[in-house]
Amino acid sequence: GRDLREYALAGLRRSVGFVGQDLFLFSETVEQNLGWGMEDAIPRDVALELTRSVALDGEIERLPQGFSTLLGERGVNLSGGQRQRMTIARALAKRPSVLILDDALSAVDTYTEEEILSRLRTVMRQRTAIIVSHRVSTVRDADQILVLEHGDIVEQGNHRELLTRGGAYATLYNAQFAGAATYYGMLA
Repeated sequence: GRDLREYALAGLRRSVGFVGQDLFLFSETVEQNLGWGMEDAIPRDVALELTRSVALDGEIERLPQGFSTLLGERGVNLSGGQRQRMTIARALAKRPSVLILDDALSAVDTYTEEEILSRLRTVMRQRTAIIVSHRVSTVRDADQILVLEHGDIVEQGNHRELLTRGGAYATLYNAQFAGAATYYGMLA
């Protein structure tokens, strides 16, 4: 109920963590990338907690020097999904009260996506998450889903409500999940 313009810009920026579609990692170690923009270095236990929260901990441990592994330019020695998870973990390092993920899970498979979302639910308790995605699986557990077409909100509600209405969301859901079921031979 408070106008956004009433907040001090610096304070607002500190309270928001953002992960966009265009990812950027630095030619630094994993640990330094996680703490990028922080005043102090991130302790190893915090780095482990951050990577655990995005299902990346095991993969970091398998890198040649773990958290001390130097990443190539833009994180070239990581997969797309690993880069996305690193940037999410970096955003979480700020302990934001609002986390904005703009298609930030598009490079991971649906199994990994579900694992990440499950872990993020714990991290994001008492916080706000704004998740932008074209995948229904990414947003289906949201309290409120807004469906956009050509920049306009055409539907609003939770997953169950939107499926019941049979509109654009239900069409997208059926296209995504019917296609997957056919692919895996679940439908005749």
